[in-house]
Amino acid sequence: MNEESAQAFRLAYVPGVTPTKWVRVWIERMPDVPIELVPVEPTAGAAPLRDGTADIALLRLPLERDGLSVINLYTEASVVVVPKEHAIAAVDSISVADLADETVLHPLDDVLDWATFPGEEAFERPADTETAISHVASEVGVLVTPQSLARLHHRKDLTYRPVTDAPASQVGLVWMTENTTDLVDTFVGIVRGRTANSSRGRQQDSETPAENTKDRKGPRRGERQGSQPRRVVGDKKPKARGGKATRPKGSGRPRKGRG
Repeated sequence: MNEESAQAFRLAYVPGVTPTKWVRVWIERMPDVPIELVPVEPTAGAAPLRDGTADIALLRLPLERDGLSVINLYTEASVVVVPKEHAIAAVDSISVADLADETVLHPLDDVLDWATFPGEEAFERPADTETAISHVASEVGVLVTPQSLARLHHRKDLTYRPVTDAPASQVGLVWMTENTTDLVDTFVGIVRGRTANSSRGRQQDSETPAENTKDRKGPRRGERQGSQPRRVVGDKKPKARGGKATRPKGSGRPRKGRG
């Protein structure tokens, strides 16, 4: 076992993100390297990477990207959490404008990038999303949050509906560019869906400048870029319609000259 694989590979993740499927592949593919899950606060940003707490992280974007490699994974819809007896529970979805007369809770760990916060803000901001959801159950107000967080803190007396024009939350795979080890590259490949035998390079996976292609030769004439040139099998002569062989132009008996 080499020095790099002697210690656990540390994966940080924020609430609402589920790394289970990637962890399962890691365990199958890297049995000699244990993987350690490191839960972090929603507002921690890239701190777990910068202070060395984690080797790679699943974080909510946007982030200050200085020194980071970032892969955008998916965008998550936002929902409004309400009591089951609330009028909003009777519709399939709402817009931000529909919240104008509602008291909208704004927890301190809110991960949505609001340009203008909707509705009427509560007198006091809840400490976190979990506390805000308990306030919703007490009918203090409603809460707009990413759908995964609504599911994470699910309560039987509450429900949620999509808010079609609310800010969405992006989730990304993030690591320190200077700490791009072979183990980091392996995990990036797992998230990207690469097979164990894939030999794709690291730089193709992160948001890095494109490769210099000045010296690369272009495709040959008649060849599609990225495809194989057409192969000629055997030395058969082309046939005319109907299956009859065609006589090359200019072949056959020579003409007699005019005397």
